[in-house]
Amino acid sequence: MGDALGTDDGRALRTVGVALELGSAWQRAWIGLPAHLAEVRDCLHGSWVSGSAAGPAIRAAAAQVRRRRRWGAREASGRLAVRLVLPLGLCFLPACLLLGLVPIVLSLARDLW
Repeated sequence: MGDALGTDDGRALRTVGVALELGSAWQRAWIGLPAHLAEVRDCLHGSWVSGSAAGPAIRAAAAQVRRRRRWGAREASGRLAVRLVLPLGLCFLPACLLLGLVPIVLSLARDLW
């Protein structure tokens, strides 16, 4: 997996893989890895202990990350909508009054006098 990434994270995962291949203990091999790779470590731990295939666990973890990101994006868009209500209201309400109601009121006032 580390070779496929090719980034700093990939190199770090490759280092862990080499350490594990050389017989290092699971916890010792993961020492010094960036904190954001803890999900990868936790995902692979069950496969390492049981000897089962890591693919299903990785796919499940990836789906969970995607769900979390989607939820975060929805939450952020909701916050943005709430934050835009006041500025848009302050801009569009006066414009609507000036462009929509004022000409009608002036037209009616001119017809009355």
